[in-house]
Amino acid sequence: MSEPALFEPIEGPRVYGLACGVDFPAALVAGLRARMEGRPPEEMAKVELILNTSRMARRVKAIFDQGPATLLPRIRLLTDMADPAALRDLPAPVPPLRRRLELTGLVSKLLDAQPDLAPRAALFDLADSLATLMDEMQDEGVSPDEIAALDVSDESGHWQRALSFLNIVQRYFEQGEEAPDTIAFRRYALEQRLKSWEERPPEHPIILAGSTGSRGGTHRLMCAVSKLPQGALVLPGYDFDMPGPVWGGLTDALSGEDHPQFRFARLLHELALDPTTLPHWDGTKPPSPARNKLVSLALRPAPVTDQWRSEGVHLPDLPEATQDVTLLEANSKREEAMAIALRLRQAAEDGVTAALITPDRMLTRQVTAALDRWDILPDDSAGIPLQLTPPGRFLRQVAALFQRDLTAESLLSLLKHPLTHSGSERNNHLRATRELELHIRDQSWPFPQAHLITAWGEAAGFPDWAAWVAETFCHPPVSGKRALADWLAHHRARAEAIAAGPEMGESELWKEGAGRKARQVVETLEGEAAHGTDLSARDYADLFGAVLGQGELRDRDAPHPRILIWGTLEARVMGADLLILGGLNEGSWPEIPGADPWLNRRMRHKAGLLLPERRIGLAAHDFQQAVAAQEVWLTRALKSDDAETVPARWVNRMMNLMNGLPARHGPEALEDMQERGRHWLALARQVEAPIRTPSAARPSPVPPVAARPRQLSVTEIKTLIRDPYSIYAKRVLRLRPLNPLQRAPDALLRGILIHQVFEEYVRETVSDPGLLSPEALRTKAAEVIGDPEVLPFPVTRHVWQARIGRIAEWFVRTEKARQALARPVHFEVRGSSDIPALGFTLKGTADRIDIDERGNAHLYDYKTGAAPTAAQQKNFDKQLLLEAAMVERGAFENLHPRHAERAVFVSVSANPNEVEAPLDDVPPQKVWAQFETLMGRWFEPDRGYTARAAMLSENDFSNYDHLSRFGEWDVIDAAEREMLE
Repeated sequence: MSEPALFEPIEGPRVYGLACGVDFPAALVAGLRARMEGRPPEEMAKVELILNTSRMARRVKAIFDQGPATLLPRIRLLTDMADPAALRDLPAPVPPLRRRLELTGLVSKLLDAQPDLAPRAALFDLADSLATLMDEMQDEGVSPDEIAALDVSDESGHWQRALSFLNIVQRYFEQGEEAPDTIAFRRYALEQRLKSWEERPPEHPIILAGSTGSRGGTHRLMCAVSKLPQGALVLPGYDFDMPGPVWGGLTDALSGEDHPQFRFARLLHELALDPTTLPHWDGTKPPSPARNKLVSLALRPAPVTDQWRSEGVHLPDLPEATQDVTLLEANSKREEAMAIALRLRQAAEDGVTAALITPDRMLTRQVTAALDRWDILPDDSAGIPLQLTPPGRFLRQVAALFQRDLTAESLLSLLKHPLTHSGSERNNHLRATRELELHIRDQSWPFPQAHLITAWGEAAGFPDWAAWVAETFCHPPVSGKRALADWLAHHRARAEAIAAGPEMGESELWKEGAGRKARQVVETLEGEAAHGTDLSARDYADLFGAVLGQGELRDRDAPHPRILIWGTLEARVMGADLLILGGLNEGSWPEIPGADPWLNRRMRHKAGLLLPERRIGLAAHDFQQAVAAQEVWLTRALKSDDAETVPARWVNRMMNLMNGLPARHGPEALEDMQERGRHWLALARQVEAPIRTPSAARPSPVPPVAARPRQLSVTEIKTLIRDPYSIYAKRVLRLRPLNPLQRAPDALLRGILIHQVFEEYVRETVSDPGLLSPEALRTKAAEVIGDPEVLPFPVTRHVWQARIGRIAEWFVRTEKARQALARPVHFEVRGSSDIPALGFTLKGTADRIDIDERGNAHLYDYKTGAAPTAAQQKNFDKQLLLEAAMVERGAFENLHPRHAERAVFVSVSANPNEVEAPLDDVPPQKVWAQFETLMGRWFEPDRGYTARAAMLSENDFSNYDHLSRFGEWDVIDAAEREMLE
């Protein structure tokens, strides 16, 4: 005698619902167990359970495993509906990667033929977007012919461009011409399954649970399952509190697609079922039926929100309904993340399972970073994007080497990567890298060359290592296009060589979980490379990065078992005691629908494709399910990137509804929710509050006399007067700022090159006076500044040459006058003069010294900025005055003039002029006497090196401001002397 059927025969479809907030997998299993009560155990094995996600399947299996012991039903996923017997009649599906590579090639050829269609930089975005549209058309059963037949008379320009792209994929929709892609294969398999069900309806129970039917294929399957003799649907997050008229109004996708229950309304309308009489699958009650009523009313479609007034007064008491709801409104995303992390930490200590649900990946990363301070690693369902793992970053950096000349930054960032030279002797590699970096900074190599690195390695004692660097890194950029397979082979070989090191030992590149996953992706791409197109270096790097970006890495063992991070879809899986709904701002949750380059909203509706509002409706349904959990947090940031944010529409509706129901104590309930949030915000601010330390005083260190500098240059005397602390840091502490890796074309470099131009130009005019012309000066500027090896910045070369060109006539005119007074003899001449009583030496380098017919010296110093005034030279900028005194003291070798006749600053700025040093007011003898007195003061035992003692401007920058902690004190503060030993 056969067992009675699991479901009683009924006329029409069989559909059940589970209310929002109910633990869906647990209630699903409980309802199935209840129906199997008293039946033989093998009956459970006959049940076919179709679930929407693998996570849902794992949770259902885990619940069954908890007991009592039973056979499991046959669990399968929506994506696995093909009949194994029928698969032999279908061609094997094309892997998604192959289809995208094929589309990339087709789009590339189209852009080559019609460059005006789209920029080349959009190649991969267009291919991906086109592949997504193809998947949607396959899933919804929409052919390209239906798209082409749309009435687009008012959008002909854009439509013709879109059709150019859509025409190239026409053949993928013609069955028999091409092997189907994955989505098309699923559709064919589903059609075969549905056809076989029509011919021979299965008699065993088939239950489809957990899906909303948002995609066309899923919707057709749900309709078919509900009509089977022993078929049933179990809808998740069904709103049993919504009245019939509202259900009846949810029929038009253009107006109702963004409502959380729209997909259910459409399904039940098609099945001719009354939404208000839908039976419960299980008797499990939601955690808070009163809260469900509140949320249901708040989320009513916009045209019927007038029901807030009529139905709101019948809601239960709102403080009780929301007693387990916390509303946290942080000032910033960082503060929001810290408050969430604190609550998750509390949950971990209490042994409570807590889940953060949000589509905002930046927020999840911030929360993960905040939890790290307590050694808590959450179990993130999205994992880590493969491109952000160490192997992913390494491989992307290597791919970038093919695109452009090797820069200092790209070289050192790769040399310092933990996977570089990981084969053996990593310690020696790091030491050599450090020494090479210091050398690159010192020599200012913006683009390190192989011969320079090799020469450095021989001199520094790293010959083999330097030869390896030169061989593996210093390659010219690859021009032209290559086949994808060639790119991959070259890329992989170079990456493995860099990872192995000169000894070619076994590296760490393909080890550990991330390495194995990266190798799998690379090998998959290699296997499909024959279907790719020829690519330039930049296109290949973009393609490789996009393929890596589709992978993810999850470590199931390392994370905390009770602290979870889920996407919004996982809200249906439930199973957590506390749900934190984070990032509830417009643009984040719900996300703004992305721009569709192919079809606008109206055209999609006409073609039968999904509207952009579908994502909003699904997000609304996820929210409605999650907000009904036992304990819920709703969090948002009031500001994001210093811009005001708008709360998510659902939160906004709840707040407005509650504020408008004083009779149900709505404002008080809302205040209680916010107060609970403010408590945790206060804790977050306390955690983030900096430890108060007293501000530093304005320093004036007093080092021992023996430690003070015994030698300074003439240019440092100005610094000694204006900012003595800089001299202390540089000469006593011997601290010097590192040069940047990529030396920018700054004022210092400009000064060096412009000095070189004028020095070489004036030298040549001495032997050939015919060169005293503006054209000759411009030629010399082009020769010096226009050299790419000297200044590898094309725009800067042009600007600086133009700058000299503008003042060329002025300089030549005044140079003729200067040479009429005296003959240029010495350039960049070095000299030194001692103060024996102090054991101190002043050194200097004069830009130019001319000698007149009487044997007197004329000193000139070129300034690329404004020249100091006579008053500034008397008191602070004593460079030229001191050089004149050194000339008269015979400080310059092979130079013994009678006396210093003249000293002049030649400003070659945008407003050129000459400024003479005031030798008449302070003759060289007096200058030197004042200098000896000045230096004598600096050797007094109690003299301190005060920071920023007499800066010309408060905005003037010092290399040692951070060391003196300038900003904690001001220039009006008294200096605090500190006696040093």
